[in-house]
Amino acid sequence: MTTSEERLKILKMLEEDKITPDEAATLLRALDGGARTPPGVPASGSGNRYLRVQVTDMQSGTPKVNVTIPIGLVNVGLRMAERFAPQEFEGLDMEELETLLSSGMVGKMVEVMDEEDQEMVEIYVE
Repeated sequence: MTTSEERLKILKMLEEDKITPDEAATLLRALDGGARTPPGVPASGSGNRYLRVQVTDMQSGTPKVNVTIPIGLVNVGLRMAERFAPQEFEGLDMEELETLLSSGMVGKMVEVMDEEDQEMVEIYVE
């Protein structure tokens, strides 16, 4: 999908009230390469921050999934997901999560081993 098509899709989602104007602005900034720091994310000398999710096969040690997402999109994605599947977010304090992500913390946040599927899930802020 080209950048123009992605922009139109974001604007269409805004028009249909699927996302807020702030969420649309964050998504559009991300398409521009994150030239400006999204609100709530501290500027740092090393540039924009990212959330990285890595899933590794515990038997072979090879990565199965390695996804990097700009922090600004994480907040937007969580808000959108909360609207479409609110039951999945019961008990999760979104404000606390946003505060944690915008606090400037860097490093490993979560490590979970799934013994049944023999996978390790690690989540980092970089």
